[in-house]
Amino acid sequence: MALVRYVTEMGMGTDVHGGDYTKAAKRAVSDAIRHSSLNFFRALNKSPDDMRITVRIGAAEPDSIDKEAVAAQLPYGKITVEAVLGGLNVPADQGSDLMVIANAAVIVCFEE
Repeated sequence: MALVRYVTEMGMGTDVHGGDYTKAAKRAVSDAIRHSSLNFFRALNKSPDDMRITVRIGAAEPDSIDKEAVAAQLPYGKITVEAVLGGLNVPADQGSDLMVIANAAVIVCFEE
């Protein structure tokens, strides 16, 4: 069977203070899915649990992302999280505080 892409959603998330890449990644996923309501399952004879979801997170330090915590942001489907180099770090004007920006692409496929 081949996977067929049905939905691609994009989002951005930040951790304004503290440099927490996982927090920024979770917020990016939340931003990506917040305005989505997928209602085409019955037309495809599928259920939400049939979704194969790939989440690609771009962050300046991708190895610092807790992929399981990011996957937990999605309520259905088989989820794979890929953390890649991207996003943006914005250092504080003074001190050691760090603003972290992460980008997310949430890709929904079904086996056909």
